[in-house]
Amino acid sequence: MSWLFAIVLVMLLAASCFFILVGSLSLVRLSEFFKRLHGPTKASTLGVGCVLLASVGYHALSGTDPQPRELLITAFLFITAPISAHLMAKAALSLHMAERPPQPGTDETDGDTPPRDA
Repeated sequence: MSWLFAIVLVMLLAASCFFILVGSLSLVRLSEFFKRLHGPTKASTLGVGCVLLASVGYHALSGTDPQPRELLITAFLFITAPISAHLMAKAALSLHMAERPPQPGTDETDGDTPPRDA
């Protein structure tokens, strides 16, 4: 395998690490359910997609027999992630989550409670 292809594979893996890190941070840091839903869904799809592209590239360049598992994983991921996010959003809308009061400890206070001492 040449250095150019190895660098491309490393760049794909680095991009996947970045996308997965951004998705996990958005799950932890964002305040509302709909914001939390959007970040990990998009970022994890891109992150796992980059990992699978790197895996396909590695197996293609190393001369091993082509396996359809990476392509199947990619197809199932790109089908199931948007559908599951859509169904969770519809369930949250039917529960009227946007109209619920904010959770304790979030920044969305109405001004009636005094700030906590740090």
